[in-house]
Amino acid sequence: SIPIAKQLASIKALGKGSDLEKAFATVALVYNNSADPEGKLSKAETKTLLQTQFGGFIRGQENKPKYQEIISALDEDLENKIDFEDFMILLVSLTLLSDLLQEIKNVKTTK
Repeated sequence: SIPIAKQLASIKALGKGSDLEKAFATVALVYNNSADPEGKLSKAETKTLLQTQFGGFIRGQENKPKYQEIISALDEDLENKIDFEDFMILLVSLTLLSDLLQEIKNVKTTK
């Protein structure tokens, strides 16, 4: 498989894209690299992808009821697959619950 950085570099439209544009392009590439030919992930694959690629954001969340609810939904009805839009909603939801987000918000930037 081609490294994400190389895939990002090959997207001409990003050229001198902003950090935010590159961040979202990276999310799309990571998802696409894991998705099936129909562009979907099984719930088990989604859970694995979150654990391997989003660990910093989900670490320490295990005892939060909302986190447990989100992850439990991935364990139920394994026949259902997740499309990119649902994956993005899942990422945003987990990010908003994250202790890491609070840490990021507390970082003071210097100019």
